Amino acid sequence: MRITEMEAEWMAEAMNTNEINTLKVIAETLNQSHELRPMLQSVLEKLLEITKLQTGWIFLVDEEPIYHFVADCHLPPALAIDNKRPMCENSCWCLDKYWDGRLNSAVNIINCKRIEDAIECNWGDTGGLTHHATVPIAAGGEKFGVLNIGSPGKVHFEENELNLLQSVALQIGTAIKRTKLYGEQQERANTLEQLDDFGRYVWKIQNVNDFPEKVVKKIAGLFHWSQVAFMIKEEKAMTLHTTFTNGAVKKIKKRFSLGIVEELRNKSLDDEELIQDLEKEGFIDDCTIAVSLTMGEEILGALIVCNERKPDSYKECDKKTLKAIADYVALAVQNAVLNEKSRELALAEERNRLARDLHDSVNQKLFSLSLTAKGLKAFAPKENEIMQESLDEIQNISQEVLQEMRALIWQLRPAGLEEGIGATLEKYGKSLGIQVDVKISSCCHMPRVIEEALWRIGQEALNNISKHAKTDKAELTLEYVDDTISMKIRDYGEGFQYDENVFGRYSLGLTSMRERTCMLGGKWEIDSRPGCGTELSVKFNLKGDSLDGKTASKERGGDAF
Repeated sequence: MRITEMEAEWMAEAMNTNEINTLKVIAETLNQSHELRPMLQSVLEKLLEITKLQTGWIFLVDEEPIYHFVADCHLPPALAIDNKRPMCENSCWCLDKYWDGRLNSAVNIINCKRIEDAIECNWGDTGGLTHHATVPIAAGGEKFGVLNIGSPGKVHFEENELNLLQSVALQIGTAIKRTKLYGEQQERANTLEQLDDFGRYVWKIQNVNDFPEKVVKKIAGLFHWSQVAFMIKEEKAMTLHTTFTNGAVKKIKKRFSLGIVEELRNKSLDDEELIQDLEKEGFIDDCTIAVSLTMGEEILGALIVCNERKPDSYKECDKKTLKAIADYVALAVQNAVLNEKSRELALAEERNRLARDLHDSVNQKLFSLSLTAKGLKAFAPKENEIMQESLDEIQNISQEVLQEMRALIWQLRPAGLEEGIGATLEKYGKSLGIQVDVKISSCCHMPRVIEEALWRIGQEALNNISKHAKTDKAELTLEYVDDTISMKIRDYGEGFQYDENVFGRYSLGLTSMRERTCMLGGKWEIDSRPGCGTELSVKFNLKGDSLDGKTASKERGGDAF
């Protein structure tokens, strides 16, 4: 029976109508979800329902040999065994064509390699499926994967069927692209929310010494990096300070060459010793990226993260996020340093105010009392010994208290500390009537907190000599060797029997000196015997673990000695 021209037109029109209806239904299905896998599964099921075909599956494809089996419908038992293992392993002819650039449009696959493997390995019933059509999923010049469609006994797809499948694949590709853009927007929104949370958190950290530990822990928890490291630039080195690995924070505090700073400027990290140390902490060399903490042109330190994936697989947004985190940290560090300086200035101002008040009120009144006692003595009857002795005692006591008050004022406001610890303690000893012989072996710069500690310990030691040693001479030795500052104060006075095991019975002054030293991680020793004088020794290691990170970011003082 011959088909007339008019009948052919009616059949073509009907086919066009069916295709349009099919594409319309597919489009409606794709628009129902923004989640990729559920969307692909539902559109595959709908496509098979409309076209009356039996079986289909979708691969999303990356660089060879990586692909993802993301959707399937009515797979024969031979391909569905072991949780669909045959579909998730090894390559096949359609993927080979995709990777080598030969799959640019819908084609007939003469034989399915996965089906052939199933028959050869006797994996089970193939359901009569031998061939399938393969269609590249693409949109806007970007390729995403492969759509495979087949039916039992169907060994060939007509051109109009392939064209329909090609149109459907284009719709799927467009939907994938839209879904990816939506996902990126959601990810960007989530990242901005996380950055806001992180910024609020680090801005509240007021103590600079708490920064490394709190920052690495927060970054790992908030942004899901498996390993995080915090480096701090010091005067002559870059220090790997703290790491977060295996859910725990660890203080490393190992120093490396400043050459790392230039590596960071060049956006690389090639120091072999540092890389080896990071690997010991669980960082994977080729899965690690680093970013500098910068303020203007100055590099303050670095953040290093590892997420157990290749650097090439890090998204650009990951790198931008890490850079934003580093900027937050750098600003917060500067803020904490400024707050620390502000507190120090406020404390210094309060000490100065108290020193002025003592000088202007109590000090002047004690001086007036001494003069009054001296004047009364001149007018008192010589024969009244009790009155004369009482006035002498008043004058002596007022002079002692006045001297102690001047020493207290000096402690509150040590004028001339910028001249160095040695010169300042020498002047302070002179104010107590003690001649201090100062010996200095070398000079260095030290953190202000150590300078303050040495000053207060030296003050208390000279006070003890003045009160108890019954001598007017003392020796002060200051040394700086191998990053360690040591101060020794020696007198040849009466001395006392010192026993470390019963330390609590000694004066509050000795206790405060030891506590001040130990609080900063220093070493404190005292050697004294009756009739042999006393020697006090304190040591602080500026670069090792002894300071426990307490001075790394403090404002530097002047010349130490």
